[in-house]
Amino acid sequence: MPAYRITLAYDGTGLVGWQRQASGQSIQGLLEDALGELDGQDVTVVGAGRTDAGVHAAGQVAGFSLGCSIAPHVLVRAMNARLPPAVRLLDAAEAAPSFHARFDARAKTYRYRIWNSDVLSPFERAYVWHVRGPLRVDLMQAAARLLEGQRDFAAFQATGSSTQTTERVVLSSSVHADAVESGRLRLCRTEGRLLTYEITGNGFLRHMVRNITGSLVEIGRGRRNVEWIRDVLASRDRTRAGPTAPASGLFLMRVDYNTSDVS
Repeated sequence: MPAYRITLAYDGTGLVGWQRQASGQSIQGLLEDALGELDGQDVTVVGAGRTDAGVHAAGQVAGFSLGCSIAPHVLVRAMNARLPPAVRLLDAAEAAPSFHARFDARAKTYRYRIWNSDVLSPFERAYVWHVRGPLRVDLMQAAARLLEGQRDFAAFQATGSSTQTTERVVLSSSVHADAVESGRLRLCRTEGRLLTYEITGNGFLRHMVRNITGSLVEIGRGRRNVEWIRDVLASRDRTRAGPTAPASGLFLMRVDYNTSDVS
């Protein structure tokens, strides 16, 4: 059976997340339904990351096998004709039969977007966390750097989660700010700052990026100092960290693999 690797983007607004659910539209469900129609049989799609409801992706990766062979460029065109506009295949390629989109991933990059101003552009509301009041980006950046390396991120894991280990390796963690003059596509005259938190690691716990972002905003607001992030890590206690940032600002940007894993 021919195996495939696809890269896709999606707007998670209104979707129940990656994983197929008993009710509501999921990205996995939409892909499997479209592929089943193409292949004439049930198809199981495995994603690199199980994004939650409302979370977006600019570079999600998924893998599957089909009963029939389809040229990758034909597969992209046929799938996009069957998927809703909020989900789009960007690329497709044949993969090694052993390819596993999740377990073969070497690293993933997430980006969290914060709109820092008194007024939120209506064209950004589904893709940011609106935070009013001044934020000390320099302090947020200093704290973000303290998360790099191999750490136990139990304090940033969603309550009630169950994993074999809560240790992860963060390769990079940084905060950046850009002035925004007039909102998306200059259609709305609002001024503010667009802050982005970007993190690359070998794996992530559930809500880990959103919980880290909530903690960084606490530091940016001056409610906590930079060193507090070390205390949170050491505590391994979710109640010691900041609030969970909304799903709307989170994007899965990229999934990295070794070349031999995907061809």
